[in-house]
Amino acid sequence: MQLIDKFNNKTELVGIFGHPLKHSFSPQIHNTSFEALGMNYIYLPFDIPASNLKSALKGAVALGIKGMNITLPHKEKIVEYLQDVSEEASVIGSVNTVVNENGVLHGYNTDVKGIIETLNDYKETIKETDVTIIGAGGAARSVVYSLIRHFKVNSINIINRTHQKAESLKEYFSTKMLFDNIKAYELVPPDLTDVFRNSKLIINTTSVGMYPEMDDAITSIEESFHKEQIVFDVIYNPLQTKLLKMAASKGAETISGLKMFVEQAAASFELWTNEKMPSDIIYSKLKEELINGKEGV
Repeated sequence: MQLIDKFNNKTELVGIFGHPLKHSFSPQIHNTSFEALGMNYIYLPFDIPASNLKSALKGAVALGIKGMNITLPHKEKIVEYLQDVSEEASVIGSVNTVVNENGVLHGYNTDVKGIIETLNDYKETIKETDVTIIGAGGAARSVVYSLIRHFKVNSINIINRTHQKAESLKEYFSTKMLFDNIKAYELVPPDLTDVFRNSKLIINTTSVGMYPEMDDAITSIEESFHKEQIVFDVIYNPLQTKLLKMAASKGAETISGLKMFVEQAAASFELWTNEKMPSDIIYSKLKEELINGKEGV
């Protein structure tokens, strides 16, 4: 059957809004899921410059697009154009999923679900412990929210190349979630060895070490890690970043970003369709492709 023959005037359309849109695994994830479940949906990428976002959303409503994933640079700006924003997206100040319900646009942040599903097995281990987050962007916001709301950690260190941005994130969550035990640091690895070592959980939320710059790492100081730690890198390509390899060499338990990526996609999928994504199938397929060196963001 020709690809075009699979679709008709009953086909539901979803997609991703971003700019520039690099090669993404998201269309593959969702279209594979639709096919596996026999659903009459298609997921397409839409390259939308920042200046066209408002018009693109009006177009999405006019065309009856069922929902969208939202990626850079739109995650924060889009909030002002939505009629309804979920609690987690409101607190974080960032939306990565939109549902079009009869012309009313609802915003969500499913990264939170991805983080929770990834760390749930460690909930008791990290409860009331000290955690370090590397980065102060959108992913860091989702992580901070999740740690405070769902994992009841004792304290959070935010480390960023620009100290002012780390300090700003600290103040934001101290005010927004009334969580005062946050410290901000500038990323100067030799000075942070003790901060890293005293953290039960370390989470890298930056793009450092992502394909194709796989030889990069936030720190090269192996003494920052030890066997009592958990190190989580939100990057999923490559599956084992240089940071994770270094932590593993010192006995730390390591977690790649692949489960988070699949689970946040599954949460979006369910919001659009009210159906469960076949997450195990998707996870296995993506893992195999990443092991074989396929690109994606």
